[in-house]
Amino acid sequence: MNIPSNVIISRTDSIGDVVLCLPVAAVLKQRFPNMIIGFLGTSYTKTIIECCPYIDVFIDQDDFLTKPVTLLGEKPECILHILPRSTLAKRAKQLGIPSRIGTVNRLYHWFYCNRWVRLSRKSSPLHEAQLNLQLLQPLGIKDKFSLSEIADLIVMSNLPALPSAYAKLLNPDKFKLILHPKSRGSAREWSIDHYITLINLLDTDKYQIFISGTQNEKADLQPLLDVVGHRVTDISGLMNLAEFIAFIAACDGLVACSTGPLHIAAALQKHAIGIYPPMKPIHPGRWQPIGKQAKVFVLNKICNDCRKDKTYCPCTQSIQPSAIQSYLETWIQ
Repeated sequence: MNIPSNVIISRTDSIGDVVLCLPVAAVLKQRFPNMIIGFLGTSYTKTIIECCPYIDVFIDQDDFLTKPVTLLGEKPECILHILPRSTLAKRAKQLGIPSRIGTVNRLYHWFYCNRWVRLSRKSSPLHEAQLNLQLLQPLGIKDKFSLSEIADLIVMSNLPALPSAYAKLLNPDKFKLILHPKSRGSAREWSIDHYITLINLLDTDKYQIFISGTQNEKADLQPLLDVVGHRVTDISGLMNLAEFIAFIAACDGLVACSTGPLHIAAALQKHAIGIYPPMKPIHPGRWQPIGKQAKVFVLNKICNDCRKDKTYCPCTQSIQPSAIQSYLETWIQ
């Protein structure tokens, strides 16, 4: 196919998924510097997209479904359906976008797309970011990207300013560590008791510890604050996404399970420490954070014990707080 003058990347799910899609924009911009890159997403993740220097236009999915669409005044020439959505695929065809790229294993793509990529995420051994890049094959980009190469492609350099009220919280003489215990139910979570133990293990003369989370998670975090509130600063529910991104950028590290803030921290080249279960497809082989200073803790086994009961994961709980503390100490020293 001819190389289009502009491309829409469509990924309309959560924060971590969108972060892992940013390398698609980077590769397109590097190969075709004059190409206009649009990103079709949700208002929830708009801030992530605006942080990426390789994306020229954000398109809200609601606008895409109901209004005419242009990219810096140009009609769209190509759309990459990175995340399959039948309504968006149908709308792309209705808009008359000439090149519509999707995977072959979605029946509706046979009706609404005209370029197809043979790709099964469920059975693939590749990381999510590598799978996303497979959709570039019809544009002549068939490279096999390593995770190390992808780490250089996840760029969030257009950072929002950190409000002075939050900047004043930061101690420049300490290792500023964010603990993000909850995941809005999207991952197997390390227990609150483990986070309490980790906090007690960390020397507060060396570490400044912040507890983050959404407003809706404050009640779940209260048992932690009741025990170790005097050793931490609670920032849960205080910041919008733009402010939280700026705050992560101003800190040194973050500990979390497989959730959006972990991927943001990795993209910002912070010490992003992820706690994962050894269960496909949510294991780190598919969803680990990608960054030069990202680190994953996971048992060396394959286990499905918590596949049905998501409330308790024995393998995740087997990861000891002392292991996280020892890893952090290597950086402090």
